[in-house]
Amino acid sequence: MTNKYLTLYRNIIPIVLGTAVYAFGLHYFVIPNELMEGGMTGVSLLINYALGIPPSLTTLVLNVPLFLIGWRVFGNQAMALTVLGTLFLSFFLWTMEMLIGYGWVIPLAGEDYFLVTLYAGVTLGSGLGVVFRFGGTTGGSDILARIINKRKGWSMGQIILAIDVLVIGSSLLYIPKEKVLYTIVVVFIASKMIDFVTEGAYAAKAFTIVTENGELLAHRVTSELERGVTIFPAKGAYSRKDKEVLYCVVARQEARRLKMIIRSVDPTAFIIIADVQDVLGEGFKEE
Repeated sequence: MTNKYLTLYRNIIPIVLGTAVYAFGLHYFVIPNELMEGGMTGVSLLINYALGIPPSLTTLVLNVPLFLIGWRVFGNQAMALTVLGTLFLSFFLWTMEMLIGYGWVIPLAGEDYFLVTLYAGVTLGSGLGVVFRFGGTTGGSDILARIINKRKGWSMGQIILAIDVLVIGSSLLYIPKEKVLYTIVVVFIASKMIDFVTEGAYAAKAFTIVTENGELLAHRVTSELERGVTIFPAKGAYSRKDKEVLYCVVARQEARRLKMIIRSVDPTAFIIIADVQDVLGEGFKEE
């Protein structure tokens, strides 16, 4: 029972909150300004603009066939959180429609399109990012991309991009081209927010150092920066000299200090510095 409630707390509740934020962004920023989205949500918006059918209904109806196919291809466990995310998205879309219909929520329409675009991208990306981070999806193109990837081996990113281009391109039939251009900005900002949320907000630097003074350098780093260092034995392919490779992750503001320590110990050391999006473990953060 403890594990069951722990799974509920860690996975399902964040997915519910993420779909709520996403539904709010659609109804508060996107729909009243006749902007668009990619994937199956974008198809729902197209149907809404063309026929007036609410997205809460079309989002659910369009995903049912994909659920059935996905269940056969991926099984129960892989599809459970996807179905959950889609059901809650439809529920919160319906809730927003009711709140707007009763006048309890007034969408942001006809205002500064630059600010609307910015807020829409941040809101949609934040909501989807939380859903993705905890293992869920909102169905639609995600399921379709996974099925095609499994059957044909094509890249999921390329499949999703192709679907988004097709959907957003089709919107030119119903909305002005200026709003399609704003939509592209929304999708771009949302994608960056998704990366920010799913990969982590903490930025760090990973150092890979090839040196002949590994022990001394490791001692300096651990004593002065209080960061862990891993040492690997190595040999130069050309010089045939024995060397050591040190691997160390530091906070971004500590990178300059580490470079100074390296140069003071071994001015000829070979250094590779890479960006790290998220760090879990002692000295940084725990999951």
